[in-house]
Amino acid sequence: MSGTVLNLPGGAVTLEAGPSLRATGDWTRTAYAAAHVVADPLADADPWLDARVDWDRTLAFREHLWGLGFGVAEAMDTAQRGMGLDWPTSLELIRRSTELARAGGHLIASGAGTDHLTPGPQVTIDDVIRAYEEQCEAVEAAGSRVILMASRALAAAAKGPDDYARVYSRILSGLSQPAILHWLGEMFDPALEGYWGSRDHMAAMDTALAVIDANAAKVDGIKISLLSAEKEIAMRRRLPAGVRMYTGDDFNYPYLIAGDGQGYSHALLGIFDPIAGVAARALSHLAGGRLAEYGQTFAPTVPLSRHIFKAPTRFYKTGVVFMAYLNGHQDHFTMVNGQESARSTLHLAEIVRLANAAGLFADPEQVAARARPVFAVRGVSA
Repeated sequence: MSGTVLNLPGGAVTLEAGPSLRATGDWTRTAYAAAHVVADPLADADPWLDARVDWDRTLAFREHLWGLGFGVAEAMDTAQRGMGLDWPTSLELIRRSTELARAGGHLIASGAGTDHLTPGPQVTIDDVIRAYEEQCEAVEAAGSRVILMASRALAAAAKGPDDYARVYSRILSGLSQPAILHWLGEMFDPALEGYWGSRDHMAAMDTALAVIDANAAKVDGIKISLLSAEKEIAMRRRLPAGVRMYTGDDFNYPYLIAGDGQGYSHALLGIFDPIAGVAARALSHLAGGRLAEYGQTFAPTVPLSRHIFKAPTRFYKTGVVFMAYLNGHQDHFTMVNGQESARSTLHLAEIVRLANAAGLFADPEQVAARARPVFAVRGVSA
């Protein structure tokens, strides 16, 4: 059904049904979707302090992503890691998701970091190493590949590039299988400014590449989230043979995944959570050599992604969960840590307009029925 009218701030929009979702076969790129968590809105807990997860809906969404052909990047920043989801809950999520992935033969990699270690002047590099080792051992014991997340504690404790080299070499040497490194830029987490020992991204890149060169056998790839195609390409061209670049650029992903004459990026993206069906079709076109169709399929999603990830970028999770709610993957717009309040009414209205233009709504009547109470609470007349 189509042609459903929804009143929004700035004017009404006519919602149209997008194409149906389906699995699309083998791809020529490895594509992980960083998946969100569904909060339990009825838990007897303080939502700003306690992470309470609706496990059934959270895991069902992972099955949805796997069914479309994606791998799942578990317990990452898209799952509000470091913004409401603590380490014990993250580990439970990793264990449950990995069990499902192994039973179904699906691809999964999971975040290991140091978020149970509070940064501070008393924290030493040895403390950071022990914290990383604890989480990496737990993730591998669950049966998942490790995504080695950037550490706020390391950013605070490190005196320079040598400390990063020491920590990463130690942690990588102890892993049973190669890890994916994650360089999360300060636009996603201000506490990570100066990561790799420099506020200059190109100087920081030299340190990261030196770490990778020294430990290449233990590095599957690196995901960089700097929202700069130029920086990603520069790093991609310097990676050792066999080490993959996973784009984390939610502004420029179609171009970076398609690549150029000197290489291409695989993907580990938060935007794949709300645009999974369209992204699956685009990756299928790419695998079939249909480059024009690839570009045409992805192009309408870019304005939406740039809007969801606009500054302050760390609040992008609100848009991701809002899309999941509108599309029926959960029955409420409530988030861990109360993050549903992190974006304005006008921001949410623009998400509806841009998602509609990108063909991301399968059921316009359902979308309208779910959107109306959200906007009504925010003062918008139906």
